[in-house]
Amino acid sequence: MEELLVYIILLYEKLVTEDEYNKRLDELFLNIPENDDLLYLEWETDIKKAIIYVRTHIDYNHLDMEQFGRILMSRLKAVYVNCPDIKRFAGRMYSLWESLPGNIPNIEPF
Repeated sequence: MEELLVYIILLYEKLVTEDEYNKRLDELFLNIPENDDLLYLEWETDIKKAIIYVRTHIDYNHLDMEQFGRILMSRLKAVYVNCPDIKRFAGRMYSLWESLPGNIPNIEPF
């Protein structure tokens, strides 16, 4: 679920496209077809409802922060490489940090 949360956060901040999210969701579902959350999201056509679903159904107390951070940073590396304006990148990262769900913004290294 860490990877799905990363994609939802990046989608919410418009740092990945809906197509990228859907492609990764499909891959995750094919790897774990018995996961009820992934099944629900496969059927959900309203992306706003999907974002709300993931953000409210993640068990933040059992989230592997190291794995979450590793996935997030690897995805942000691509955003950084493709962003020609460092000020714009910094602004987007601050916005992303503010939108991190739960207690994540208060946990090191976030």
